[in-house]
Amino acid sequence: MTHVHNGEIRAVIIDVDDTLCLTEAACFALENEVLELIGATPIERSVHRATWGQPLLTALPIRSPGVDLARFVAAYPPVLGRYVADGLLDAIVPENLRALDDLAAAGRAVYVLTSRTEEEMRHLLAPDHALAGRVRGVFHADNTSFGKPDPRAFDEFLAQTGLPPSACVYVGDSPGDADASLGAGLRFIACLQSGVRDRADFAGRAVDAYVPAFPDVVTAVADLELHPIAT
Repeated sequence: MTHVHNGEIRAVIIDVDDTLCLTEAACFALENEVLELIGATPIERSVHRATWGQPLLTALPIRSPGVDLARFVAAYPPVLGRYVADGLLDAIVPENLRALDDLAAAGRAVYVLTSRTEEEMRHLLAPDHALAGRVRGVFHADNTSFGKPDPRAFDEFLAQTGLPPSACVYVGDSPGDADASLGAGLRFIACLQSGVRDRADFAGRAVDAYVPAFPDVVTAVADLELHPIAT
């Protein structure tokens, strides 16, 4: 069946990792530091990149076979806190914040939807964080029933906002992001800034637009309104 996406884009939903901020390299170092603390097998970079985009505790047994997840979970928060405090993780650059402001100025509601847990998002949800006032809502593993790549990852977002999927676009960096959003009827923009993936990784998926850097999302969203795409 052919679907034609047209009309106003009222909401832009954004992934966190390697979309809103570049994090794969930092997470690779962070996870290996925690694994060293608990005496577990370190992760190879190729394996980390291949499983990037999966929820951490889902990917970890693949990244570090035999890892004791309970010990990892106990050792993880202090290391995560230090990485955040030292500016090594989740630093959102000013041009990305300006892009969020530009989306809002164009009349678009901005949301975040991520596979992270609430614990992993806690610092980004703080009332004094730069994201405060810039996003209407944040959907994560602890307030949604399903995770990407399941299209039902958007169930709570669609139910709470009352928006039709055709009026929404999701911005992410992985094929799983594309599968979830397109399967739910949303449009999808692939952000390739991290270099972890390229267009070939999205083969067979009706991606609406590719952007080389996150700030290009502003123009890409406007172009989608002007040039409907049949999928």
